[in-house]
Amino acid sequence: MRASSPTRPAAAAVDAEYDAWTRKHPSALGSFEQVAAAASGKRVVVFLDYDGTLSPIVADPDMAFMSDEMRAAVRDVAEHFPAAIVTGRCVDKVQSFVGLPELYYAGSHGMDIKGPSSNEEEDTKILLQPAREFLPVINKAYKALMEKTKSTPGARVENNKFCLSVHFRCVDEKRWNPLAEQVKAVLRDYPELKLTQGRKVLEIRPSIMWDKGKAVEFLLKSLGFDDDRRDVLPVYIGDDRTDEDAFKVLRKRGQGLGILVSKCAKETDASYSLQDPAEVMEFLVRLVQWKLRRSSSAMRPRV
Repeated sequence: MRASSPTRPAAAAVDAEYDAWTRKHPSALGSFEQVAAAASGKRVVVFLDYDGTLSPIVADPDMAFMSDEMRAAVRDVAEHFPAAIVTGRCVDKVQSFVGLPELYYAGSHGMDIKGPSSNEEEDTKILLQPAREFLPVINKAYKALMEKTKSTPGARVENNKFCLSVHFRCVDEKRWNPLAEQVKAVLRDYPELKLTQGRKVLEIRPSIMWDKGKAVEFLLKSLGFDDDRRDVLPVYIGDDRTDEDAFKVLRKRGQGLGILVSKCAKETDASYSLQDPAEVMEFLVRLVQWKLRRSSSAMRPRV
């Protein structure tokens, strides 16, 4: 067995890097007073990624359930603020996981946007599907990827309606590059699609100028908050590379708070950080408590 001492300098370097990173992207919990100050007098709109943000990252994507406590926290958020789930998942799947019809849902990386409904039985209203014409080619590529990757143990192809995900979290690391080459080989027959990478997942999407950032812009406009409105504070919380498109939009607007969920230092356009879904839930609870205190103060008669 190797002695543990040689790893200590490396661990210390990682810790130092993370400390420097958190000074640039401080905890949204530790800096909550600054968050509250930014939100004062503004209409807060909350955008939430799902996997790794509201639920833990798990080996089987079909088992990525959020806790009842997290669901209650998100329900309270939606009661006090306009709120949306923005995810790479298909809308139907994430709606079944979240179980809150009062939310907006932007699935398939924002390419399938639906509005809230009054109950779970009522169909949600489709607001926008900018990649609808790509459905036939996406389904063809899905079948081809299923066939091509079946020889790779642990590989899983997920059809998210307007995009595809090839998960390799359960694939032996030695097979990662060969798997990526298999995926690229399939996509040569489908020039209408493009390949990007997330957290141990390859994402296949239509080659259109649309992403989570565009979805956030669309939802803000749908809610009446155009670019020139200065009385709105969008808050976006996410953990994945694809969430960077939303963080960039908030920076470009010059308003809003991007919060990256991560336990390690990453290049990001987010302003703040949280370590894991547990901290996300704590932040959401505190945000609602802040709103309730503000509302209570506003209702208190002056003497």
